Amino acid sequence: MSTLWSSWLLMVVAYDFRERRIPNGLVLAGAVLGLGALVANLQPFGLGWSAALGGAVVGFGVLLMFYAAGVMGAADVKVAGVLGLWVGASPLLPIWLLASVLAGVHSLMWVALQRWPVLPQLANMLSAADTSPGVAERPIRRQRHVPLAAYLAIATLLWMAAGGRTGF
Repeated sequence: MSTLWSSWLLMVVAYDFRERRIPNGLVLAGAVLGLGALVANLQPFGLGWSAALGGAVVGFGVLLMFYAAGVMGAADVKVAGVLGLWVGASPLLPIWLLASVLAGVHSLMWVALQRWPVLPQLANMLSAADTSPGVAERPIRRQRHVPLAAYLAIATLLWMAAGGRTGF
């Protein structure tokens, strides 16, 4: 089951870096896998129903506040809910902190390359500029330059590699 979970996390990384969005079907697949693992008693991190559902509520609920403030996309919130379903609530804080550091580095690199255009291809890759209709008219705070869901997935993979302990 952890191979499926790792594969799902890698798909989140790929989609978010490439598209700056996560399809709802992919989020739903992660949730169904998590619930299926609970039903089949194959939960890779030893969680029971209450710990898993509590983690989902914490993951979704905390990041929902950031979405409401307009600083995060809806997919980031949904992915955090699925992460909580899989890992529970206690690992979420270190996962969020590491993901935030990675996203901060991404942001600093993007800003630096906007001001110092030495590598325009890298700047374009970091922003993954969306050319779909209406994007240019979006307020700058609603444009998606930082793939936070990808960084949440990467931080979770690192948490798993560290043995799935609460701290790294």
